[in-house]
Amino acid sequence: MTIDFEAAKDGELNVKSNGTSKKTFKFDAIFSPQANQAEVFEDTAPLATSVLDGYNACIFAYGQTGTGKTFTMEGTEESRGVNYRTLEELFRIIEERKNAVRYEISVSVLEVYNEQIRDLLVSGSQQGVKRLEIKQDGEGMHHVPGLVEAHVNNMNEVWEALRTGSNARAVGSTNANEHSSRSHCIHCVMVKGENLLNGECTRSKLWLIDLAGSERIAKTEVQGERLKETQNINRSLSALGDVISSLATKSAHIPFRNSKLTHLLQDSLGGDSKTLMFVQ
Repeated sequence: MTIDFEAAKDGELNVKSNGTSKKTFKFDAIFSPQANQAEVFEDTAPLATSVLDGYNACIFAYGQTGTGKTFTMEGTEESRGVNYRTLEELFRIIEERKNAVRYEISVSVLEVYNEQIRDLLVSGSQQGVKRLEIKQDGEGMHHVPGLVEAHVNNMNEVWEALRTGSNARAVGSTNANEHSSRSHCIHCVMVKGENLLNGECTRSKLWLIDLAGSERIAKTEVQGERLKETQNINRSLSALGDVISSLATKSAHIPFRNSKLTHLLQDSLGGDSKTLMFVQ
């Protein structure tokens, strides 16, 4: 199959495939292959301010396996991705506001694997001991009772907690048929703020998500456990697409409960929350 791209202009990308009519896609921003991590982050930075102002926010990369989603979100030590840079910006603003607002920050790291929630900050021997489910609290917010919340005071502590979670996922992948790439890895940063001048309090969440990549079953020829994984991944990604489409068209019913992924993210996808999606 031959796909032709015209140079992107004013947030529009024109695509033509095998002589078919041209299709136009509109985006808030389009990055060239030469764009570096710092340039990509520039459009993400305002979300850190929004979270500290009391808004829920969600950042994720969406695309097929092998398109560079993990590099965009996590990056490398030499070329930090969106996760690190967003958290760095978060703590920079906290320091800037320290005389006016007191903040408490805690983090959780989990993955959704075969529609099961797994806490990545729990030690290996405790994994799977308790079934984790999504509940709704008295204020209508969704959470996972029993999930470890690590309280952090600075960038080094939050990054160490997230790295601990990522390492737990990576070890699991070696012993469980590479299921790190077969799961959605979710970093949740919980923010509580208290204005020292007027006593006003805020509570918000920042979700940083490394989604598993979508795959065509016929092309990958998977079977057995890997087939089950692929089917669950594709179903959850389809559910995410349905939710985003329903929100965009202002549908009366938003199908958040069609997957664990969308149910978890319900508070950060609708209402006055802010969502940023990288399409790769």
